[in-house]
Amino acid sequence: MNEMLKTRKTSRRFFQNENGTQMIEFAIIFPVLLLMFAGVTELGRLYYTYNTLAKATRTGARYLSTVQDVAANTTAAKNMVLCGNAAGCGGVNQPAIIAPNLSANNIVVTPPVAGVAQVKYVDVAITGYTYQPLVFNLNVMTGRNFTISLTPSTRMRYMVD
Repeated sequence: MNEMLKTRKTSRRFFQNENGTQMIEFAIIFPVLLLMFAGVTELGRLYYTYNTLAKATRTGARYLSTVQDVAANTTAAKNMVLCGNAAGCGGVNQPAIIAPNLSANNIVVTPPVAGVAQVKYVDVAITGYTYQPLVFNLNVMTGRNFTISLTPSTRMRYMVD
């Protein structure tokens, strides 16, 4: 009888003891918190990349809106979009390209239409740019092709005429 009472007290004490419960709760919640942190970080990178590309199209459109001959300055405008330097990108003493996998082929410049309207516009757009995620790269995880295509564009009034 005494042995049974002792076992009962020991088991009751064991089940009422709360030492270590915080560690177990943390072990359960930590993967969820880590996943949320990684997701927020990846969304921040996506927003930053889109914002950078949108600002670059504004720079190119602003450059073209003030030049006399848009067709002759298309390459310089594409360089302005790529790196912010009309002379070129990536060479000696030249800035690097602002986003990975961005090339001049991704930049579309639409010059103002001559003689049609009183108000003329120049359009600069980035097309075919694919965002490369770091944390949630579903292409690697699943073997499928999940892409996020970013297509910022800017239309600015053509000031020369």
